[in-house]
Amino acid sequence: MSESLSAQHPLPESWDRHLGAEFDAPYMQALRDALAKDKRERRIIYPHSSNWFRAFQLTPLDQVKVVILGQDPYHGPDQAHGLCFSVQPGVKLPPSLRNIYKELASDLGCTPVDHGHLEYWARQGVLLLNTVLTVEAGQAASHRGRGWETFTDRAIAAVNEHCAPCVFLLWGSHARRKKALIDTDRHLVLESPHPSPLSAHRGFFGNHHFSQGNAFLAAHGREPIDWQLPTQP
Repeated sequence: MSESLSAQHPLPESWDRHLGAEFDAPYMQALRDALAKDKRERRIIYPHSSNWFRAFQLTPLDQVKVVILGQDPYHGPDQAHGLCFSVQPGVKLPPSLRNIYKELASDLGCTPVDHGHLEYWARQGVLLLNTVLTVEAGQAASHRGRGWETFTDRAIAAVNEHCAPCVFLLWGSHARRKKALIDTDRHLVLESPHPSPLSAHRGFFGNHHFSQGNAFLAAHGREPIDWQLPTQP
């Protein structure tokens, strides 16, 4: 189990330089023990361990342009694969992601696609980071407070300190609390309600975060994100 947290699925060198030592920290050892106990008890954990660090693997630290923060992985079968808001090919679009597509269509004219696979964004420098990287099947928020938050806070701090000017999209109260980790004089922080159907109409729709973020990147000499997803994942 210790290898499944680090050695089997190494971080890219740019991330490992700043986060590698975290795997030896007491909080991470405790998290490793808790996940090992889950395995012994035959609990189903999402995503598969090979995808726990997928966001870091697809978006190395030195390539980060935009950070989108989620909370927990999806807890239904075959959904989560290590990127916040994203689901595996062939899985029904989650409601929050459907609302993200609506805002993209309104803001940038992007045509909504019928899949929810967001690796195209991740490979362009969009860090799609959940603040908790595992969850028990059918049990939302079941792994909060185990230690993942410390690890992902370190990741946010690394982006803040070591990356060229980036865009942080903080949707919902949970993500907005992470603003304290970000130098707002250097990076662009955009906040709004969460895209969930429960809150999207309170200010997520019409926030124009995607166009504002691209304008900021262009103004700082960075290539804007192509938010138009391909028809096929």
